[in-house]
Amino acid sequence: MSDNAAGDRRLRLDRRQLVGALGGAVAAPFLIRSAQAASAVSIGVILPLSGANAQFGVNSRNGIQLVADQINAAGGIKSLGGARIELVVADATSTPTQAATVAQRMITQNRVSAILGAFASSLTLAISEVTERRDIPLLTMSFSDQITERGFKSVFQVVAKASMIGAAQFDGTLAIAKKAGTDLKQVAILFEDTAYGTSQAGGLRKAAAKAGVQVVMDEGYPLGITDVTPLINKLRTSGAQAVFPVSYLNDSLQIIRVMRQQGLTIPAIGGAAGYVIPDFKSGLGEYAEGILSISPASWDQDPALTDAFSKRYGYFMVHEALEHAVCLDVLAQALEKAGKSDPASLRDTLHGTRFDGGWTKVMTGGAVQFDAAGLNTLAEPLMVQWRGKEPVTVWPERFAKAQPVWKA
Repeated sequence: MSDNAAGDRRLRLDRRQLVGALGGAVAAPFLIRSAQAASAVSIGVILPLSGANAQFGVNSRNGIQLVADQINAAGGIKSLGGARIELVVADATSTPTQAATVAQRMITQNRVSAILGAFASSLTLAISEVTERRDIPLLTMSFSDQITERGFKSVFQVVAKASMIGAAQFDGTLAIAKKAGTDLKQVAILFEDTAYGTSQAGGLRKAAAKAGVQVVMDEGYPLGITDVTPLINKLRTSGAQAVFPVSYLNDSLQIIRVMRQQGLTIPAIGGAAGYVIPDFKSGLGEYAEGILSISPASWDQDPALTDAFSKRYGYFMVHEALEHAVCLDVLAQALEKAGKSDPASLRDTLHGTRFDGGWTKVMTGGAVQFDAAGLNTLAEPLMVQWRGKEPVTVWPERFAKAQPVWKA
């Protein structure tokens, strides 16, 4: 037997021994993953897959997975020799401290080129502290103004920031009400006292002041509230003609249900998040019909793209899924342009490029372009309204797919 033949035989024996020691179910995936590593770009995905915001995390993961599969099916990243997108998914839970720990572990243990996540602004803020220190690009659809107002160089926000969304939430409502013959003079703001809620409520407040509309109730409440009855009782006596609740799913269901059960029929205009997902409709039934909400993006702006999501997952493409899909598509375009997968090259490319085509077409700007702070300057919020099983865009008029219905 030659030296080469003997070496090959020893290598085969070593592999058999490794499989025997680890168990085939564990060793086989390990060997496959190692074999793919040279032709793959690892992208971290950190989302709340458990806890209060788990459904939003699942929706976001679905959108990211759809786009990753589309990119890989189309031949991967051409400028990197057809490198495949390999997602490294981790659960942020719904706790900022845990989210930061998960990010640190992911960067240490996996050679990720960038990270996507994490829906809730409080989670994204915690993760961004870690990614900024390690100079890893973080692409997010979280709303909070703080995300791109801290001077960070490696964070990229594909949606309008919360204060802009809050202002649009008010301005759109004012325009819809005026067209229906209602002159709004007094309104109420309810908000969860998280980074998302407080930032967006600030935008609502400023827009109301600019329009000369009195805010007769301006109430923050804690994350995880279990009884909204005191809030609704106060709302009832406030004299408000409309209410702007900024909340996640559990809060949104409670607020609308208690309002309607108590016969309080003033318009409620949601702050995206819990107001624009299928669970809102399934949780409220007929109470959901006609509810308005602001949204950073909407599935109906380009059904040719978003239908792929509904066919695969069985429900319309909710905004967090859509915007996370855009995050990955933009990142893939940056990889193509840079011809490199190292974080620094990606960061520089993300800052200096206008991204057109692909999933960016579903955004209101029809493209994505980040300023020096990392904010997408082309993003413009939409107003949607529940009609049957889905929310449809009703404002601004140039994006509307249906006329708004206002019930004073």
